[in-house]
Amino acid sequence: MRLSVTELCNLRCRYCMPEEGICKKDHAQMLTEDEMITAVEAAASLGIRKLRITGGEPLVKKNIVSICRRAAAVEGIQEVCLTTNGILLPRMAKDLREAGVKRLNLSLDTLDPAKYAYITRIGTLEDFWTGFHAALDAGFEKVKINAVLIGGFNDDEILSLAELTRQYPVDMRFIEMMPMYDSGDFREASFVPYTRVLEALPHAQAVPADGGVAKLYRLPGAMGNIGLISPLNAHFCGTCNRIRLTADGKIKPCLHSADEYSLKGLDFDGMKAELEKAIWNKPQWHGDLDAVNRSKAGRNMNQIGG
Repeated sequence: MRLSVTELCNLRCRYCMPEEGICKKDHAQMLTEDEMITAVEAAASLGIRKLRITGGEPLVKKNIVSICRRAAAVEGIQEVCLTTNGILLPRMAKDLREAGVKRLNLSLDTLDPAKYAYITRIGTLEDFWTGFHAALDAGFEKVKINAVLIGGFNDDEILSLAELTRQYPVDMRFIEMMPMYDSGDFREASFVPYTRVLEALPHAQAVPADGGVAKLYRLPGAMGNIGLISPLNAHFCGTCNRIRLTADGKIKPCLHSADEYSLKGLDFDGMKAELEKAIWNKPQWHGDLDAVNRSKAGRNMNQIGG
């Protein structure tokens, strides 16, 4: 289960949320920390073993360390991971590791400072690298870097980004950009297939899958894998075992479906019943996704948690 703890973020990435940010919802509309933990307990009782904490940007949540610590202590939860842009890791990485977070995914779409500032609208690449090194120093079991693959923006950096797996003990993952909202920033040429990565990395060798949705490859001499995630051009709906809980308490059985099941205000038994209903009603396929066929999610990515 992917648990979004907030819709807010300290960046404004162009494929994720509007430039002006979002209107803050009333606290009464959002899950409390106790409700989040009850939802995790209900999910664990149904056999969910892995929890990924997301946002927005989860590290802007004031009680994020407490949420992670309590979630990691839930009986049945074997692994707590967290996805972040990394900006706040210099002061939080050690606390998160001690709270029980085992793995981190960091977002990095470009190695060019000017392009990083453009795609995030307000971020600096220097801040990312400071957070990245804080993550390595904290000793997480695994650090992965996620890049959204965007034609005409970073498809000329595939090799440079992949080389990070030879420089550091990290995995580098390329994710096909998903048409989540009509920002006007991205045209048909922006949506390039995952195969573009293989064309740029002819020496990459396929390696066995690790139970996730990524197709895995490795460069000669690399310390980590190259992962390719292809929701548009080679969807993996048939093997997807993910559900998502939004910060305002809605279970989404599929990232790209408008279907939602509300957990807000329910007790353990009520949450368990709604979770079970959502799981049994997980759609077989999210439908066509491309520049013309937009996601039916009904939310921007920051409001879902990816």
